[in-house]
Amino acid sequence: MLPPMSDENKIELGRGTGPLRGVKVVEIAGIGPGPHACMILADLGADVIRVERPGGQMLAGGATMTLNRGRPSVALDLKNPEAVATVLELVRGADVVVEGMRPGVTERLGLGPEDCLAVNPRVVYGRMTGWGQHGPLAQAAGHDMNYIAITGALHMMGQTPDRPQFPANLVGDFGGGSTYLVIGILAALLEARVSGQGQVIDAAIVDGTAHLNAMTAAFAASGGYREERGANLLDGGAPFYDIYETADGRHMSVGALEPQFFDTLVTLLGVKDTCPGQGDLDRYDEMRAVLTATFKQRTQAEWVQLFEGTDACVAGILPFSEAVHHPHLVARGTFVEHEGMVQPQPAPRFSRTEATLGLPPSAMAGQHTRDALTAWGIADVDGLLDRGVAVQT
Repeated sequence: MLPPMSDENKIELGRGTGPLRGVKVVEIAGIGPGPHACMILADLGADVIRVERPGGQMLAGGATMTLNRGRPSVALDLKNPEAVATVLELVRGADVVVEGMRPGVTERLGLGPEDCLAVNPRVVYGRMTGWGQHGPLAQAAGHDMNYIAITGALHMMGQTPDRPQFPANLVGDFGGGSTYLVIGILAALLEARVSGQGQVIDAAIVDGTAHLNAMTAAFAASGGYREERGANLLDGGAPFYDIYETADGRHMSVGALEPQFFDTLVTLLGVKDTCPGQGDLDRYDEMRAVLTATFKQRTQAEWVQLFEGTDACVAGILPFSEAVHHPHLVARGTFVEHEGMVQPQPAPRFSRTEATLGLPPSAMAGQHTRDALTAWGIADVDGLLDRGVAVQT
């Protein structure tokens, strides 16, 4: 059983406990990396208000959508000029605006960078897209795998020679996307404190993914890089950095790159005298055969018992349902049960301004419209609701 979040760790609107406490963010709701970025900001203590269209976003709602946690949901009809004026009033008192629509959409709504900077010259305006704000593909639809496809990242993923393997949407949406948007927001907030001026952040998944892949650029420049899967040091080309099946059909990850770690690996496997040396490149096929046959002799649990805590750099590969119960992650409180849901704690950790989980994900768009707009100082909220400008669900 995972530890529940205690009642004293629950926070009220605008009362985040992390290092971003006091930072106010207006999120114009989208899907994928935009919500993930705003989840991170909320986890770190920012007061984020999520502005959604009545009825919500496809794939973005529901009580189990963790990406929407930590901030209230406000439903506004942005086709109504009065709703646009309400958002601009929120922006007037905000530090950050985040949007994840195609280039030009917020401008047509009257909520583009110029509109927001006109009412608040210090605001940081974060734009999250796949292709970026300009370029031949800027107006085209796309998803994670399309964005990472053209950067050279997807081509090398996996160890299957005949086709690449994509890791869900972790590398593009959340690695090259939301992570870089948050980095940009934090950097721009620091700069704004010095200059007194806001600015626009063009966070494109293609740019972030290319930046994540900087090591490949270095390998390519060195001349020791091969553009085929499973042929390089970190993609399975080296048998001491690969995945091996166990007797029960499960798998172990092996990352014994350094000589001393490789020595520990072959010693604990009992193959030190029969396995080729780590630097014997011409015998890598033989080494892989030895490691493959050896790992097949025991179950994953048996190998975990042997290797865990050693310097062999070997770990069992766990599904999510088991990962949440791993003793190391339990000891760190990496996962908790909060509001009836198992989910990851905020990361990273802070020694003085500890981050804690706040509001659970909204069950429906507009769940907190009245309370959140009131808390942000919007006048005549009841009037907005009566006129259909805002919706309370």
